Amino acid sequence: MHLLALHAFAQTHHQIASAASLLLQDASSGFTPEQGRQFGAAMAGMMGIFMLIGLAFMAFFIFLFWRILSKAGFAGPLALLALFPGIGSLIVLCILAFGDWKVIPAPQQAYYPPQYPPQYPPAPPTQL
Repeated sequence: MHLLALHAFAQTHHQIASAASLLLQDASSGFTPEQGRQFGAAMAGMMGIFMLIGLAFMAFFIFLFWRILSKAGFAGPLALLALFPGIGSLIVLCILAFGDWKVIPAPQQAYYPPQYPPQYPPAPPTQL
């Protein structure tokens, strides 16, 4: 008799727990199980698209860092440090900010001021 009462209690407890979880699920989300599966599938699809967009942005920023580092005289593969989330881009920016850029300065252009006043009208061509 003791085992029968324990079995009845366990079965009743299981029924109450499953009914309560169904009530909580329906009351909190307002979705049927089929709608929940469809919502989950839509979220998974959007997550894939967002990941592809994020990878495209990351590849673009690595390309930009690579070009900037190369033009500054540093090794281009230092741009791969940007792959480390958070701290990688900070390290690359610190290298750019505090490193010695090994760039040859452009030669100074000679400045020839225009002749004043300009000669108008132009002189006629002379024949020799």
